[in-house]
Amino acid sequence: MKITDVSVSPSGFRYWLPSLVVCHVITSCISLIFVAEYYRRLLPLAENSVSHVLGAAVTAAPFALLSIFFMIRPFNFGYALGFYLFTLILDYLWLLELSTFQYDHRTAAISALASGLAFLVPALLWNFPARRPKLEFTGGQFLVFLFAILAVAGVVLAVGASYNRQFVSPLDIYEYRDQIVLPKPLLYAIGIVCGALLPFAYAGFVQLRRYGYAALCLLILGLFYPVTLTKLALLAPAWLLFLTALSIYFEARVAIILSLLLPVLAGVLLALLHKLGPLPEYPFLVYFGTVNFRMIGMPASALDFYNDFFSSHELTRFCQIGLVKQLLSCPYEEQLSVYMQESYHLGYFNASLFATEGIASVGPLLAPVSALACGLVISLASRASAGLPERFVLLSSGLQLHIFLNVPFTVALVTNGAAVLFLLWYVTPSAAFPDARSTTLQGHTDEILR
Repeated sequence: MKITDVSVSPSGFRYWLPSLVVCHVITSCISLIFVAEYYRRLLPLAENSVSHVLGAAVTAAPFALLSIFFMIRPFNFGYALGFYLFTLILDYLWLLELSTFQYDHRTAAISALASGLAFLVPALLWNFPARRPKLEFTGGQFLVFLFAILAVAGVVLAVGASYNRQFVSPLDIYEYRDQIVLPKPLLYAIGIVCGALLPFAYAGFVQLRRYGYAALCLLILGLFYPVTLTKLALLAPAWLLFLTALSIYFEARVAIILSLLLPVLAGVLLALLHKLGPLPEYPFLVYFGTVNFRMIGMPASALDFYNDFFSSHELTRFCQIGLVKQLLSCPYEEQLSVYMQESYHLGYFNASLFATEGIASVGPLLAPVSALACGLVISLASRASAGLPERFVLLSSGLQLHIFLNVPFTVALVTNGAAVLFLLWYVTPSAAFPDARSTTLQGHTDEILR
C-alpha cells in the first residue's frame, strides 16, 4: 500500500495515522541526538552517551503517551497547533536530560508535562461549533473581501517599502535587521497582514480555485522580506505551498503530522549521510541548522534557557505585556529577548507561551494554569473555525503554527494577527465554499464514483 492510500482507503487510514504519529515521535528524538552532537557549543547540552539517551527517553516517554490524542481526535485548529506544541514539549523533555544548567530539573519536567496536558485538553476536546453571528459574509461578499485584503496588503507593502527595502542574503539578515526603524503602527500592520490576512486570502482563493489570485498572495507575502528581513516572510510562500501540496493528497490530520515529520526526517537522513561520508558539512548544516535546529530544536531549548534565567531572577508577572507594564511596576525595562542575549549571547530570541506566559510570568509551579488559560483561548478559535473546510483552516493558519512556536502567546494574538484570524473565521460562512465537500484524493474519488 502506498502512503497516498491514506486518503482513499478508510481501513488503511486507521493504521496509517497512528503509525505516522509514532514515527514522528521517534524521528523527533533521533533528530535531537544529532542536535546535541552538532550544537553543543551553542546549547548547554552534555555529550551524547548511552546513559543520557536512555535517561532522555525515560523522561520524555510519559508525555509521548499523549500522542494518542492525535490518533483519535478530529481535525481543528486546536489539533494543528496542539500537535506543534506537543512536539515542542516532547523535545524539551528530551533535551532536559542533557542540560548542563543547574536549576531544578525534576520540577521543570513535571511542570512541562503538566503544562502540555493543560493546554492540549481544552484545545483538543472543546471544539463544538460556535453560534454564528447574524451579520456574516455572503458568498459574494466573501470574494470581494478577499480582493480587499489584497488591496490592503499592497498598500501596507508600499508604505513599508518607502521606509526600507534591502535585498540581502538570508545569512546576513541579522547584521542589517537591527538597523531597520519602522513606525509601531506599521509594524503592527505588517504583522497582521503577513500573519493573518494574506494567509487567509490565500486559503480562500485556493478553496475557491482562484489560483492566480492565490499566487498573487504568495508574491506579496514574499515581497515583505526586503522590508522586514525576517525568515518568516522569506520562507512563508514555500511553506504555504508545501502545506497546500500535503492537503491535496492527505486529509488534514495526516497533512499536519507530515508537515513536521517530513522536514525533520529529511534532516535526520542528511545527518546520516554526512556521518557516512558522502555529504559535505556545509550543505548538510544549512538544512539541518535551519529546520531541525532552528525551526524545532531552538524553540524547545528556549524553555531550558528560561528555566535557568528565572530560577535566579524575578518573575515578570506578565509585565512583558505592554498594557500590564503601564499599570504595574516591572523589573524589566527591555524586552525579554534583550536579557536572553545579554545572559547567554545566543541572539535576541523569544519563546513560546510555555516559556513567557508560563515560566517567566508565574514560574514553573503555576505554569500549567497559564497553559490552561491559553488552551481555552485556542479552543474558542477552534469553535470559530468549526464548519469551515479543513483545508481552508489548515492553510489560513499555516504561518500561525510557527509563530506560536517562537513568540509569546499575547504577541502572536496581537502583533502577529492571530486574534484577527480567529475573528475572520468566526464571520466566514461555510456557504462561501459551496463545493468544499473534500479537497483530498478521497473527495476526488467520491466524485468519480458518483
